[in-house]
Amino acid sequence: MSPHPRRWEALPVILVATFMALFDVFVVNVAAPSLQRDLHASSSDLQLVVGGYSFSYAALLVTGGRLGDRYSYRLGFLGGMALFTIASLACGLATSPSVLIGARVVQGIGAAVMVPQVLALITALFPPEERTRALAWFGVAVGLGAIAGQILGGALVQVNWFGWGWRMVFAVNIPIGIATIALGARLLPRDRSSLHPQLDGIGVLGVTGALALALIPLTLGHDQGWPWWLVVPLCLSPLAFVAAARYERGLARRGGQPVLDLALFRFRSFSAGVLVTIGVFMYFGSVLLGLTLFLQLGLGLSALDAGLTFAPLGVSFALTSIAARRLVARYGPRVASAGIVVAFTALLVQVLDIHFSGNAIDAQRLAPVFFLVGIGNGLVIPSLIGVSLVDVAPNEAGAAAGTLATGQQFALAAGVAVLSEIFFTALGHHPAKHNYIHAIQYVFVLDIALLAASFAVSLLLPRPRRQPVPEPAFEAA
Repeated sequence: MSPHPRRWEALPVILVATFMALFDVFVVNVAAPSLQRDLHASSSDLQLVVGGYSFSYAALLVTGGRLGDRYSYRLGFLGGMALFTIASLACGLATSPSVLIGARVVQGIGAAVMVPQVLALITALFPPEERTRALAWFGVAVGLGAIAGQILGGALVQVNWFGWGWRMVFAVNIPIGIATIALGARLLPRDRSSLHPQLDGIGVLGVTGALALALIPLTLGHDQGWPWWLVVPLCLSPLAFVAAARYERGLARRGGQPVLDLALFRFRSFSAGVLVTIGVFMYFGSVLLGLTLFLQLGLGLSALDAGLTFAPLGVSFALTSIAARRLVARYGPRVASAGIVVAFTALLVQVLDIHFSGNAIDAQRLAPVFFLVGIGNGLVIPSLIGVSLVDVAPNEAGAAAGTLATGQQFALAAGVAVLSEIFFTALGHHPAKHNYIHAIQYVFVLDIALLAASFAVSLLLPRPRRQPVPEPAFEAA
């Protein structure tokens, strides 16, 4: 079968979904003070505004992938984008914390349906010799979405068009969503997977329940003081994951079609890629939130000034990730390993600088860290996603994309939750500037350990088969 003739035109359209979904994970961080004042929200309400989106997004990603396999990736993409856009409108119109929390949960469901279709469509549309380059662009969208949540979010709140304040961070999704649906309806193919899998209801409940037992306590634990009714579910979550995995394995042996296809882990590229993804995205989520808290709470910067401080990270990430596409095609997973080393070195140097400079730190001294972290992320994220899916067959694309995206989102949520616990514990009850400096040091040390472990696992990623890689059509334009 010949490749889809408009695949390179469709690529930027489907990548919008990845950008928007990651943007909305991080944008609430910078909008939180304004949101809290306007809606009179408690700290628990704010946790649920963030956690409600993350939970529904992470818990239903695998199911979203299977829906694409069953009903077509095109329908899943357009339907998920429509639900995400409508929920964004509801978020922007919310007049109480409970309404906003509910809308955020629905927004997460929309993201969970549309995001797996992005990787599935790339895998299905592009032949193997072009897929690595296309997946590299997916990595660019992932990183830029997270960074834009920090930079553009602060700008949108500060500009305060029409007096909307924090509501602008949700309203901006509406015209983008409408345009993406219109273009997607024209450019995306109507092909369906040849498997037409049945939905695994028990598996959905098992995987979702296991994620809930972990994500809900991690989201609410610090704010609630870790009562027993949150500690017990968190301790039970590994057992729930094991039970869900055993059921899914048994269903596969009986000839069923499990929602979590453990057979995908027979590929070393996929299994090692998922592990590295978890480590890298835990670091990514925690370091972005940690620096945001330090800049706004520790140094007293406004949302806009804190967001602009991330500009070196965004610029270096964008330039490096685009340039790294050629390196990925030539060197494969070793590019990811190199990116991890760059980020590791940047954080280690910063920890040593804080230690030997007598805790002298400001936004200017952090600029080199932002720049080098952006370079490291620009190398690792696009290459990691590409090598993880390189051996996956097109008819397994939905399940693989859902599993990989679940790992990314769960790792981001877990990184943010663990970071918050460490950061606020280090602050104590009466924080001064030196407490914030010690807190960000603890965050950096945690991230250094995560990067070290991720580097070790990245060495297990197999080198790709050498293939000629033609230039994509849109690059010549």
